[in-house]
Amino acid sequence: MTKTPSPQCLHCGRNDSQVPLARIRYRGEDYWICTEHFPLLIHEPGKLTGQLPGAENLTPVDHD
Repeated sequence: MTKTPSPQCLHCGRNDSQVPLARIRYRGEDYWICTEHFPLLIHEPGKLTGQLPGAENLTPVDHD
């Protein structure tokens, strides 16, 4: 029996015993991101390049 790894933030690697985590679904896969780094996903998704497939193609929110 294979043990499922504990969810951890895709950016900082902390788990849910250290920080609150939010699950996101993207391209048919589940990812986890902590509440501290969730703003990166919204405002600077390019900073998640290499951690979230296709992050370099996501458009940041434009508040103007």
